[in-house]
Amino acid sequence: MKYMGQWKISPNNYKGAVERFLSTGAPEVEGMSILGRWHVPGSSYGWILVEGEPAALAAHAAQWGDLLELTFTPVFDDETAAAGLSQIYGS
Repeated sequence: MKYMGQWKISPNNYKGAVERFLSTGAPEVEGMSILGRWHVPGSSYGWILVEGEPAALAAHAAQWGDLLELTFTPVFDDETAAAGLSQIYGS
């Protein structure tokens, strides 16, 4: 399953989050692949697209939960959406 995550860093945690990111590179956890990560320049917001099992997502969130406010939403591509929608609305 793919998940789109959004993070926000509070001002009190900004330095610690940056230091951890720079020292570790925020690597993948076992069972999860990072498909992309985007940062908003000059702010404390960003997004990450990951694919993997829910337990791996929980592990990733736990690695950063002490410094970041995280929200993850399951997402899927157009082909998957079309398959579901066509069951109700036809082809």
